[in-house]
Amino acid sequence: METPKVITNTIQISAHAERVWEVLTKPEYTKQYMFGCVPETDWQPNSPILWKGVFDGVEMTAVKGHIVQVRPGHHLSYTVIDPNNQEIPDVPENYLTVTYDLQELNGETRFTVTQGDYSKVANGEARFKDSEAEGGWQAILEQIKSVAEQV
Repeated sequence: METPKVITNTIQISAHAERVWEVLTKPEYTKQYMFGCVPETDWQPNSPILWKGVFDGVEMTAVKGHIVQVRPGHHLSYTVIDPNNQEIPDVPENYLTVTYDLQELNGETRFTVTQGDYSKVANGEARFKDSEAEGGWQAILEQIKSVAEQV
């Protein structure tokens, strides 16, 4: 059995988990750290999620997937694929899963993001190496922290 290939990033945020959750799920905040994209979803299990933004003056879907699990203020998981990548077939077995976990202690939130399993998707090794070389979600986590600590 192959070991799952995932990328995990964690950050400590000086804000309550409820505030961090708002920053993660409300479009007015997501566009500040997710490359201008906003999520279109109702945040219910099995519902679609489309990350939409304007690129070179054209509105497009940058990432799409489905909500897997939601525990507001604590946990969110959803699948993702880049619908614009012609090299990777848009089939369920090629979607990665992104998981958000929030743990609050004394008014601060430990926020962990996991993305994978790269060992099960088309071009998984290359996708893993690219994401790892970019630092996974770390740059985005820094932006989330900044937004959550300012609102």
